[in-house]
Amino acid sequence: MYHSPVISAVYARIRQLAHLAYDAADHLIEAGDVLAHAQAGLPMELGDGFLAVPSEQDARQEIGRRFALVSQLTALGASDAVVTAEQYVAERRHYGYLPAHQPPTLSRTQSRTLLAVARGEVTISNGRPWNRRECDNFSISTIRALESRDLITREDCQLWLVDERVHLSPAGRRDLSASFAYPRPAAPTTTRPALRPSGAPKPARSR
Repeated sequence: MYHSPVISAVYARIRQLAHLAYDAADHLIEAGDVLAHAQAGLPMELGDGFLAVPSEQDARQEIGRRFALVSQLTALGASDAVVTAEQYVAERRHYGYLPAHQPPTLSRTQSRTLLAVARGEVTISNGRPWNRRECDNFSISTIRALESRDLITREDCQLWLVDERVHLSPAGRRDLSASFAYPRPAAPTTTRPALRPSGAPKPARSR
């Protein structure tokens, strides 16, 4: 892989995302340890090298703190991953490396929804899709249309007031990445015949 400024930035973004994911996983593991120690009545370090058996209240507070940190660390992870993928594909296209797969034919609404799903912004509550970032509703028919083409999938979600979270399927990831920096055909223009200068003779008609 060549190292242009864009590719170097892509590598830097990937390393940052990897570190954030690792730190988030570490906090989740530690939250699990706190819960296990509290349930088993085992001592653990509570800070400043002090060992004690965490009470239920202490355990809840520490676990809540860990979950809040995980939420902060991963809040922009999906959108940053999409930006990184767009940069990478656009750079490869610039140097003539085209994706093997052609992007699908989607409506503007479908394309916008697919991109929002990739950014982790789409959830479903009471059968209605919702864009968490823009606080806007999506049409359930659009979600079903993308599902029928095997571009997105749903999974149950435990968040408050959220029933399901929407993700890209493997085919959705492939098709979306193929659409990045894809040249769109120019809009057709209507040409008009050139105007004759005033006073110019009219062309003779053949008989």
